[in-house]
Amino acid sequence: MSRRKITILGATGSIGASTLDLVERDPEAFEIVALTAHRNVAGLADAARRTRARIAVIGDESGLGELRERLAGSGVEAAAGEGAVVDAAGAGADWTMAAIVGAAGLRPTMRALEGGAFVALANKESLVSAGDIMTGAARRHGATLLPVDSEHNAVFQCYDHAGPERIARVILTASGGPFRTWSVEEMRHVTPERAVKHPNWSMGAKISIDSATLMNKGLELIEAHHLFPIGAERFDVVVHPQSVVHSMVEYIDGSVLAQMGTPDMRTPIAHTLAWPTRMPTPCARLDLAKVGRLDFEAPDPERFPALGLAIAALRAGGARPAVLNAANEAAVAAFLGKRIGFLDIAAIVEDVLDDMDEPAPATLDDVFALDAMARRSAAGRMERLAA
Repeated sequence: MSRRKITILGATGSIGASTLDLVERDPEAFEIVALTAHRNVAGLADAARRTRARIAVIGDESGLGELRERLAGSGVEAAAGEGAVVDAAGAGADWTMAAIVGAAGLRPTMRALEGGAFVALANKESLVSAGDIMTGAARRHGATLLPVDSEHNAVFQCYDHAGPERIARVILTASGGPFRTWSVEEMRHVTPERAVKHPNWSMGAKISIDSATLMNKGLELIEAHHLFPIGAERFDVVVHPQSVVHSMVEYIDGSVLAQMGTPDMRTPIAHTLAWPTRMPTPCARLDLAKVGRLDFEAPDPERFPALGLAIAALRAGGARPAVLNAANEAAVAAFLGKRIGFLDIAAIVEDVLDDMDEPAPATLDDVFALDAMARRSAAGRMERLAA
């Protein structure tokens, strides 16, 4: 593999840090074009100096002065603001990690796709809220979407891209989160501190909460529908608490191919970073004898209604996935801020979905308008809860 020019959008988050860990183990294989972060100036400057990045961009413009100070004499160009993050995404990398959480990642991801690059997608919202728009841009510009989520990456590795008509079903696995065996009454008293402690994976706060509600799996179903367009009815979810089988593809002859490994995000990241070849990683090797057993069970729709809401949004299509995503983001942020309870998250999302019936978005501006409306609707419901 020739030296690959890479950009990491969201370099100081968990996915960005794991990507940097892999890149820095083989500096001769990679050239860093740009690194971005939202507010973590110190982390961004340190990573940019270590990797000799050409450009470092902090999303929060108030951090520009500090960033320039920390990069003084390094030769790294410093910039700030939403527009600068988008510009960094189009700065000439041939592989871009899109790991900015939330709707803020939409425009930078689109710019990377417009550059015709390999785009390693760790931003669920890009396909959940704007799936048709993003995949259409990838086709027009000759870009390649490489899924980073462990489940989608597992499907990607097992999927017959040349013959999708031979696929009967795509099965995404879910760990079940930290409350897999808890009753509704027990979950009523969950705190943010407890909910972010995932039993298997080390993740950011927002995705950890989504995993705890199973909304994360619902969002992944919507994302998978755009990555692997075989029809919404051919996707399924099974709870697998060990997180060893990352997902499966069932074929029309009854064969089921599964991708397995230890729960370490560096494995799927490395798969996309080296694709179409492979690269070594420091990840622990899977020891099935030590694991001992693999358990599977159906998700419980009564205790985890968020998954059902996402499935319904996927099948309805139109604006509903974007509304679902925005309402969930708003509700999760409120829960993390201790303004609502854990069970209120799905209830608020359901109320917002029931109250909005907008047309499907045709542009990113439409997506942002839907996002804003859904957040306002969610905010109104949260105010009533607090009253």
